[in-house]
Amino acid sequence: MFRSSTEEIVTSDTLESGHTSDVSPPERSLVNGNTSYNPSFQNLDEESTRSSTGPSLPRTATGQFPHSLQLGRTNPPRLACNSDSSYCRGTPGSLRKIPGSARATHTAWTPLTDHTATSCSSSTTASGASVVVALVEGRGLARGEIGMASVNLKFPELVLSQFADTGTYAKVITKVHILLPMEILMPDTACDKGKGTKLFTLIAENLQGVAFTAIQRKYFNEKKGLEYIQQLCAPEFSTVLMEVQAKYYCLAAAAALLKYLEFIQNSVYAAKSLKVSFKGSEQTAMIDSSSASNMELVVNNRDHRSDHTLLGVLNHTKTPGGARRLRSNILEPLVDVHTINIRLDTIHEMLQNQELFFGLKNAIGHFLDIDQLLSVLVQVPKQETVQVAEAKIMHIIQLKHTLDLVPQLRVVLKNCNTALLKAYSTSLEDNRFDVLLKQILTVINDDTTYLKGSLNMRTQKCYAVRPNINEFLDIARRAYTEIVDDIAGLVNQMAENYGFPMRTSFSTARGFFIQMKLEGMFLPEGKLPSEFIKVTKHKDNYAFTTADLMKMNDRCDEALREIVHMSYVVVCQLLRTIHEHVHCLYKLSDAVSMLDMLLSLANACTLSNYVRPEFTDTLAIKQGRHPILERMPGQQFVSNNCYVSEGSNFVSITGPNMSGKSTYLKQVALCQIMAQIGSFIPAEYASFRIADQIFTRIGIDDDFETNSSTFMVEMKEVLYILAILCKRNHSLIIQTSLSLLKVSYIIHNVSEQSLIIIDELGRGTSAEEGIGICHSVCEFLLSLKAFTLFATHYLELCQLESLYPSVDNRHMQVQHTRARDTGTENIAYTHLLSQGFSEERHYGLRAAEMTSLPSSIIQEAKTIASKVSRHLLAKRKSDPETERQRALYRLATRLQQTARNSRLDPESLRMYLKGLRTQYEADLEATGLPASTDT
Repeated sequence: MFRSSTEEIVTSDTLESGHTSDVSPPERSLVNGNTSYNPSFQNLDEESTRSSTGPSLPRTATGQFPHSLQLGRTNPPRLACNSDSSYCRGTPGSLRKIPGSARATHTAWTPLTDHTATSCSSSTTASGASVVVALVEGRGLARGEIGMASVNLKFPELVLSQFADTGTYAKVITKVHILLPMEILMPDTACDKGKGTKLFTLIAENLQGVAFTAIQRKYFNEKKGLEYIQQLCAPEFSTVLMEVQAKYYCLAAAAALLKYLEFIQNSVYAAKSLKVSFKGSEQTAMIDSSSASNMELVVNNRDHRSDHTLLGVLNHTKTPGGARRLRSNILEPLVDVHTINIRLDTIHEMLQNQELFFGLKNAIGHFLDIDQLLSVLVQVPKQETVQVAEAKIMHIIQLKHTLDLVPQLRVVLKNCNTALLKAYSTSLEDNRFDVLLKQILTVINDDTTYLKGSLNMRTQKCYAVRPNINEFLDIARRAYTEIVDDIAGLVNQMAENYGFPMRTSFSTARGFFIQMKLEGMFLPEGKLPSEFIKVTKHKDNYAFTTADLMKMNDRCDEALREIVHMSYVVVCQLLRTIHEHVHCLYKLSDAVSMLDMLLSLANACTLSNYVRPEFTDTLAIKQGRHPILERMPGQQFVSNNCYVSEGSNFVSITGPNMSGKSTYLKQVALCQIMAQIGSFIPAEYASFRIADQIFTRIGIDDDFETNSSTFMVEMKEVLYILAILCKRNHSLIIQTSLSLLKVSYIIHNVSEQSLIIIDELGRGTSAEEGIGICHSVCEFLLSLKAFTLFATHYLELCQLESLYPSVDNRHMQVQHTRARDTGTENIAYTHLLSQGFSEERHYGLRAAEMTSLPSSIIQEAKTIASKVSRHLLAKRKSDPETERQRALYRLATRLQQTARNSRLDPESLRMYLKGLRTQYEADLEATGLPASTDT
């Protein structure tokens, strides 16, 4: 086996071109195979498309490839649009319309290389957008019924969805945001001539960085979609046919999507090779895109590259598939308690068993992107280009590398106890893994493996195929080895002749070249000999070549082309042999990505003190912490409790600016999401009720990094606002309108199992209007059983506690201090949540004093605020009978919760019930009424 000692250069300092990778993108290489699935468009310019996708590989009579073929990038396909064209490519954020009478052509994007990433992509996603989505909406009486089909170009899975949506199309927009599409396909009737439907308009407004493509409505054909699925669906997933055969709209979307992918990628999926799944909207909790942004689940609002997000805190994954799965789960948490508890059991075993934890960490860390490998293995190119030939050799090496890792993963999972790990251990016992590896080893060398670095992989690809399989291949490899040895000898000879410390280096852009570093040496006459050409210099490092070396590089490239062409013939035969078994990789992909995600969640527990959550009908968190804030350097977190139940399902939170209300609300919501993805929680104890939807109306101006509340951020900008005061009313109207739109969305979509987080509603309008809006919204939410946390500065809303027994007032504590020297009163924020409403007055003015506002403005504001307070101050104490009813209501709800959820032994239960009675009697005594003997 040839092993090169040549040094590979991967830095761009010594290169004329910064490109060093010689590996073609796996997305562009496709596997051959016979299939009946080969539909074609009737009105597309197939000839022009065929001629522009790169040279094909003509074969000679002996099955070899001609010597004249040159390696290089193929030109991207070009797409012709005329008056009859079915497809007109869209520019990002808009739909491009081609004039009906003129024939125009423009370059189409190359999948996964020239795409435009969406604005909501996370900095932690390693590879940008790669999903194409097709959408169609029913017409007439079926308007609002949505069909969706999507394919990730890096993973061969067709995901179908069909659901009814409201007039706001919240479900569609949320699902599309989660998918991070690079392109959206819609019928031309939905977005034609500037008269787009409401669905198209809303999606275009919410995804401005995504390309839209209009497709003739006739290609959204449900019968054709069902035929495609029957032809393409792998046998392991054939049960999906029963689910979707009556889902006409998602089948129609699938038909258009698959046809479009065939055209734009110049390839088709092999028969019986595609994973097809149907995902309804009821299987996961819904978090709308606005709420995901407010809570900074995957993207930090201040810095998109920052890891100060929930994904950044939990993401310790080792594989791209694990990272994708974690992101998807955070944006769509589970709602099935049994599945969540299975995940929690698995994480618990990983934490208890160090051998398992580190064994999995080591085994999974060596896996490549199995999804991406699967994607190229199940596709069939319409043409065989030089790029495809070289890439297929790479993919067979990657497949061998992946299969070599399966035995190690089997050993790690062999003696596990939890159900999920046992299930994955059983799935990995599939003998197809061994059959595949055995068949590969009949052709590929045992020690061939995937290595990083272009020169390493070039060597691996050259010597991947075993000797004595193809005599011409063996000759070509001997010639290649001799040329490389001649190059090394040439460089050594020149080093002796000139007395310079020369060494042979390699890069994709330059091939073999010479590099030397002069340390304490001087060049004669201050320059290199004239024999050395294409010189680049970086400090004392020189890189150059010679005419003889360039000729030898050409000979080396020619020998390499011979090797690639003949290895390709052997590899194609191998791929045809193993194709029927390759679908077991779907099992491996699922196992590795899930184990990687759970291992990441377990790893997060080792970095902080997390606790396993329980699932009951109560949201109860003891000493909970903000998962993002506690990981930020320089920040001191404060633990807080949270209690929300059916008996007190509406928590009103008051307190001064910068006291921590918004942070507390986000903390509760983030802990709820962590629990529903199967993660442990940053708390001493945690119990959650499953939420089917999580809504937030939170000010996004709070800044953790500068410890500034929304109000303080506004105050820091007020000096600029004073200069343009005339625009203030306009901004208030906009702020109020946006706030009310969000609340309107919540009201129209809320259910009794929802979690609602509202922060400072109505702050952008007058006090009277703001209080009226808040009071009305609160009463509507109180009519439901949804859990609501409502932070407000309107102390008038605290009176709701005297009207509704399910309202619970809480406030953020502050401490007042007075400086001895100046007598100035200062506020110390404890960030602790306490019972009752806030007694603080004019805390906004105190916060304003901390800014550079003129003292005259502050003093005038204090005078006016004092006058207003004397008129608005009202009694908030309720009558004794109301308090008695409240105490009785709370006792009844606590008894119900105990009956449903208690796991206490008889003696502990007796003591707990005795405590409830004592508390009830104390509440009655506080009202001045005697305890009832009937209670």
